[in-house]
Amino acid sequence: MTRTKRSSRLTATALAGAVLLTACGSQGTGDANGPEPVSIAIGEPAAPLVPGNTVEEYGTQILESLWTGLVEYGTDGEVAYTGVAESISSPDSTTWTIALEDGWIFHDGSPVTAGSFVDAWNYTAYSPNGQAGSYFFATVEGYEDLQAPVDDEGEPTGDPVAAEMSGLRVVDDLTFTVTLSQPFAQFPVTLGYNPFFPLPASFFDDPEAFGTRPVGNGPFRAAGAFVPGEGITLVAADGFAGERAPAVDAVEYRVYADTETAYTDALAGNLDVVPRVPADASETAAQDFEGRYAETAASGFTFLGLPLYQERYADPRVRQALSMAIDREAITEAVFAGTREPADSVVPPAVDGHRDGACEYCVLDVDRANDLLDEAGFDRTQPIELWFNAGSGNDAWVQALGNQLRTNLGVEYVLRGDLAPAEYGPLLFTQGMTGPFRMGWSMDYPSPQNFLEPLYSTQAQPPAGSNTAFYSNPVFDALVAQGNQATSSEQAIALYNQAEDVLLQDLPVIPLFFDVTQSVHSTEVADVVVDVFGRVDTTAVTRAG
Repeated sequence: MTRTKRSSRLTATALAGAVLLTACGSQGTGDANGPEPVSIAIGEPAAPLVPGNTVEEYGTQILESLWTGLVEYGTDGEVAYTGVAESISSPDSTTWTIALEDGWIFHDGSPVTAGSFVDAWNYTAYSPNGQAGSYFFATVEGYEDLQAPVDDEGEPTGDPVAAEMSGLRVVDDLTFTVTLSQPFAQFPVTLGYNPFFPLPASFFDDPEAFGTRPVGNGPFRAAGAFVPGEGITLVAADGFAGERAPAVDAVEYRVYADTETAYTDALAGNLDVVPRVPADASETAAQDFEGRYAETAASGFTFLGLPLYQERYADPRVRQALSMAIDREAITEAVFAGTREPADSVVPPAVDGHRDGACEYCVLDVDRANDLLDEAGFDRTQPIELWFNAGSGNDAWVQALGNQLRTNLGVEYVLRGDLAPAEYGPLLFTQGMTGPFRMGWSMDYPSPQNFLEPLYSTQAQPPAGSNTAFYSNPVFDALVAQGNQATSSEQAIALYNQAEDVLLQDLPVIPLFFDVTQSVHSTEVADVVVDVFGRVDTTAVTRAG
């Protein structure tokens, strides 16, 4: 199978040998004498701006402006060969040859080479570097050799046996090969996700400094350093080799502690783009921003993770009961004015492989919920702590959910929503949660596999991945692995559906809502597009008039 530049698009089509299926701010630092930037609201990134360590929405939004990957994703989620890859080919879905388009450069003027990818991928996979995107290289041969041995508590007890994956080999400046530990027909689909981005040699000289002022190869370059609590300004990059050149000279990513303040700033004309309006503005946003409001299909999925490492939530009957005590429809109508869809699976409708009604325990059934809770011997005298990150408009719906648990199960609740994302994130990854915790996921690449393996597989437990419930089931793992090796989209989806069925019985998370993205913008800008990933396409934005 070969995919070549420009003309090829990956869709949910069975192809010979593989299946390819379509995750109060102030001005950021930059050049004070530079062009007036288009201002875009974001929250505080959870980690430095390094591709392999960025797995949340705010940092990813910035990186998507600074980098271009091997492949790119369109606003509808389809994969297009308009990136650095000239071709990606494999005779067996195990050994892949990646040829690069000549002429790509980093913002420091150095060339993008095969080594730029291989070195970056090895750095990200090497466990002592603590990169949150490490797990995405788990399919590469030799990945395990880059993982340090650990004790029963997950603490390292020594060094990895290797610093480079045996499955990566540089052939020449514009060609490298990737050998996987098992067939993975969807491998090309994943390669537009930011952990797969290349890194210049300057990164390895000072990774810490690089994380504040990244050097990418994309349509924009950093005009200054990222300042926590403020943001970063980017300007159009000279010598950009891609097809999606920006239409504006600069963008400013402006950090807000909460979306309500960003929305107020936009109303006052002090902010250009709010990619996601706060919940309490869901009903009025269309009137507040007449002609400058949009609703777009999204792959976003909101759910409650359950801390399976806490004895109180170790019994699946407890998790099933909590889920069946929630009236999702009532919350979507009362809090979100109908702009969310009650979730009945873990694969959103925007993704191939979604099934209506897949989740048996995602329907309101108060009697059955109470029976299950009694069978499990759940202590109703102790309150349930509901965790969520502050400043993202979660307060109203989490409180509504807590009220339902109190009414339907007779259990009190405590809201734990005082932590900013930068404080909330580390607790997720270090088993620091003491009750159900708010999580959101938007696809990293267009495949149902992305809503299963990175979130729930044993290998994706932190620090290597995003399995923050610390769920593990070998049956689930095996079914996902079989889906990865399938030779048609139909076979893959059938196996992923079986894996989802196992997951929805164990219920390490409680599915809540599928997103519809509501965005608004000022009179100063036009052509604002929020893609299916929930990100603003900064190359499409124009100045009004």
